[in-house]
Amino acid sequence: MTIIAGKNAIDVGIVVKDIASSLNFYCNILGLEKVQEMPLWIGTMHRLAFGDSFVKLVDPKEIPPATTIGLASSLGIRYLTLQVSNLDKICDVCKSNAVPFELEKTELAPGVTIAMVHDPDGNTVEFVQRD
Repeated sequence: MTIIAGKNAIDVGIVVKDIASSLNFYCNILGLEKVQEMPLWIGTMHRLAFGDSFVKLVDPKEIPPATTIGLASSLGIRYLTLQVSNLDKICDVCKSNAVPFELEKTELAPGVTIAMVHDPDGNTVEFVQRD
């Protein structure tokens, strides 16, 4: 049996250390819209809209240990990709807010440009622009 998609998107949940810093990064710097706050058994989920997808920031009741920062530093889900159409603006805003870059704006292939930054917990967020 294969999975049948219920929508043309995928949502991701990120457990964060400091919800205020994470909301500032994802909402104020990147511009995602907070659409819901919901209590969970492990804490509070803040649902942020990005196209048809959601980034779900979880503010835990008890903060678990962090993983090592960096793309190739440990196993597991290492980055989140956001398809965008304004990469230059995003890079400028991230730089002006002292957001650390994993990878500066780079042409990966003809017509495909990417940049990668770290969120407040060190998770890598990749931006991809296709011409």
